[in-house]
Amino acid sequence: MDFFLHLLVNGLSVGFLYGLSALGFVMIFKSSSVLNFAHGELLAMGAFLFLALVTWAELPIALAFLLTLAGCFFLGFVIERLFLRPLIGEPLIFVIMLTVGLASMFKGLLLFIWGGNLRTYPDFLPEWMGLTWGTISVPPVYTAVLAVGTVFLILFGLFFKFSSQGIYMRSVADNQRAALSLGVHVKRVFALSWAIAALVAGMSGIVLGVINGINVHDLSAIGLKVFPVVILGGLDSIGGAILGGIIIGLLETFTGGYLSPSLRDVVPYIALVVILMVKPYGLFGLKEIERV
Repeated sequence: MDFFLHLLVNGLSVGFLYGLSALGFVMIFKSSSVLNFAHGELLAMGAFLFLALVTWAELPIALAFLLTLAGCFFLGFVIERLFLRPLIGEPLIFVIMLTVGLASMFKGLLLFIWGGNLRTYPDFLPEWMGLTWGTISVPPVYTAVLAVGTVFLILFGLFFKFSSQGIYMRSVADNQRAALSLGVHVKRVFALSWAIAALVAGMSGIVLGVINGINVHDLSAIGLKVFPVVILGGLDSIGGAILGGIIIGLLETFTGGYLSPSLRDVVPYIALVVILMVKPYGLFGLKEIERV
């Protein structure tokens, strides 16, 4: 029972992190119908930027974290403005292939600067952040994941519900043409979507780096797990992204704990195939019906 509870806590923590990472992916898809294949590289960019600020610049952890989030936010704006905006009006496959090219470019840049070796952050999480229930011990990093993830989820919920830009983003996601006719600056919404998605990806990359260490190849591969998560929850559902992440995290953890660690990376894609066969629009995705 203790082993089961330990796996449950770890699975919930990692799954919550997957869900938050998928949130940025869903935001880009909802606002512009673009599948961002550079998502894993954005995770890696955030993780390595934080590592540079902590080790090379020797900044305090809190300041380095905030500067990393700000840098990722700015990077999202730059990507949209320089690479995506010139392709507005072009066939969607051109934009998708552009994200594939950006993924290769970012990965090559990171490998050139940092190499492909595994790197680790300094141990900066205090021991008091860990939790203990009887024989169950929760490491500080998993407590930090739940705390940071909950704060970000609440902030995003308030942003989408009450801020003007959040309402504009929701309107563009529902109907771009109607939002444009009402005076919504759709290009600005696209830029903000990419900026927020890059910020969330950077934050997820930092936390994943604290858990598993930082490696360009591993973080890029983790970015691919976004696809099973968003397909499971629904490509256009923000709540579904969170729930899909938790389900995938639990499947991975219990598979690695009870069956085989080598199978844990396969399970998300098995779930992807099953969902596509049974419910192609995901648990909370909406089926679109076009009238000719």
